[in-house]
Amino acid sequence: MRSLIAAVAAVAVAGLGSAAFAASFNPVTDARLQNPEPENWLTWRGNYEGWGHSPLTQINADNVGDLVPVWSYSTGVTEGHQAPPMVNDGVMYISTPQNQVLALDAVTGTELWRYVRELPEDLFQLHPTNRGVALYGDKVYMATVDAGVVALDAKTGKVVWDVLVGDYTDGYYSTLSLMAADGKIITGVSGGEYGIRGYAVALDAETGAEAWKTYTIPAPGEPGSETWTGDTWKVGGGSVWMQPNYDAETGIIYLGTGNGGPWMPDTRPGDNLYTTSLMALDIKDGSIEGHFQYHWNDAWDWDEVSAPVLMPIERDGKKVKGLVHAGRNGFLWTLERTDGPINFIAADRYVKQNVFESIDPETGRPSYNEATTPGTNKTVTFCPSLWGGKDWPPQAYSPDTGLLYIPSHENLCSELGGVPIGPREPGELYIGIPIDVILSSLRFHEDVDPSKPVPIGRIQAWDMNTGEMKWAHDFNDTPYWGPIMTTSGNLLFTGGTNDRMFRAFNATTGDMLWEYPTNSGITAAPASYAVNGTQYVAVQSGWGVDAERMQGLLQQILPEDRKMPSVPQGGVIWVFALKQ
Repeated sequence: MRSLIAAVAAVAVAGLGSAAFAASFNPVTDARLQNPEPENWLTWRGNYEGWGHSPLTQINADNVGDLVPVWSYSTGVTEGHQAPPMVNDGVMYISTPQNQVLALDAVTGTELWRYVRELPEDLFQLHPTNRGVALYGDKVYMATVDAGVVALDAKTGKVVWDVLVGDYTDGYYSTLSLMAADGKIITGVSGGEYGIRGYAVALDAETGAEAWKTYTIPAPGEPGSETWTGDTWKVGGGSVWMQPNYDAETGIIYLGTGNGGPWMPDTRPGDNLYTTSLMALDIKDGSIEGHFQYHWNDAWDWDEVSAPVLMPIERDGKKVKGLVHAGRNGFLWTLERTDGPINFIAADRYVKQNVFESIDPETGRPSYNEATTPGTNKTVTFCPSLWGGKDWPPQAYSPDTGLLYIPSHENLCSELGGVPIGPREPGELYIGIPIDVILSSLRFHEDVDPSKPVPIGRIQAWDMNTGEMKWAHDFNDTPYWGPIMTTSGNLLFTGGTNDRMFRAFNATTGDMLWEYPTNSGITAAPASYAVNGTQYVAVQSGWGVDAERMQGLLQQILPEDRKMPSVPQGGVIWVFALKQ
């Protein structure tokens, strides 16, 4: 029966340019994005609030053991595949490293069209990846590593418009999944390692014209500029690495920002707003409505780039419109959103951390242990490592269990110190730490006995109403770079480990229920969708970027008799369903 359905579906969409397909195309509107249909996956995390949750229930904790691959598709590209499949009424849109976009039949995997961007020959890709397309109207949008945004016709893949939002020769680039709302496409720039000044940009969805631009580093005279000295703001970093989340009711977007630049804090005295912060921006004009700085004058490369999850919380009998962020700095932040200002509620340590001596209970501002704060000509060991308690892989929330799920790294520290830094050269690294020092910086926490298997990756499930961890699952001797997805089938899906497995867990208890070995390691966000009554779970497999880099550093500190398996590269889209 499945093969018959697949054959019929293939015939139905074969020849994407046909009048039949064009007539049946369902535009992606603001109304649909605000209330996405369960059978589709229209945004980076499934909804504007960033839940990473599918309400589908056909695949559930009782039958997930019957999950089997029904089709796969090789992208033909190496390096880190990190984008989720976006699905609109049976058509899948997915991006890869090297800025390709594929449109596929979501039932059969038949390629409908492919866009391949011609990248500049002199472009150096520090992070060769892309974290996903945006769907809006009748177009597909992708950020590009040469600091651009391209809009494609969703039915044909033809370029509608193509604009640059930064100068790649000056160190600007973009890898984030784009956000679409209010007639705009929201993007941002990375490049803090090159001494750029970060910003977010809104483009008109129809024309690509700039609607607004908001810098994450204020210029002299602007609010927050007093937290910088001299001209340090000009090279202050503050990258916008990840897609914001959005409160459509208030019209406010919430985005996280990267670390300050250069890395050593004594090169830029002050709090350095709005680095390592949460920023609340008005979707209409980009004005800054509120902010919260997770830690000031960052010294540890703890980018706080992930947008917080917008979720309901009840603390001490009070209902809170929550903003929840598992910080790279090792603390789980519970904040409150309003029509602008952001209020601090609580911060809970969720991995080993030796930097914060205390956190102000009213403001959330941390105080630091100077013995674990690196500087120019000052080398220290700090925990968690420079990759933090949680790096970019997104957390997830289930409205069914009420739990927040965190992909974390435990028991890792870094040993770092800076060297004097000279004038910035456009397009050259500007961090103030030799690369060979970074590549030998990883350490195990002092509590760890490396002669035994070391818990490194950990899924954590937290009740944000009480601030308590409910369960955890450890992965030994492996990096864990697995974005998480939950479903109303009481399931949690994730990859992220060097054994190439894609796994399903019971979302309530943490019991592992299913696993499947893919071609490579999985660092992409999973998605779930349904076509003609059949639920699918889809994910890209393709190891690279930070997962591969951490793996190399772990190889240096693990005992010789417990080396990790090598992880082959190469991107493949895997799609699973219940066996018939």
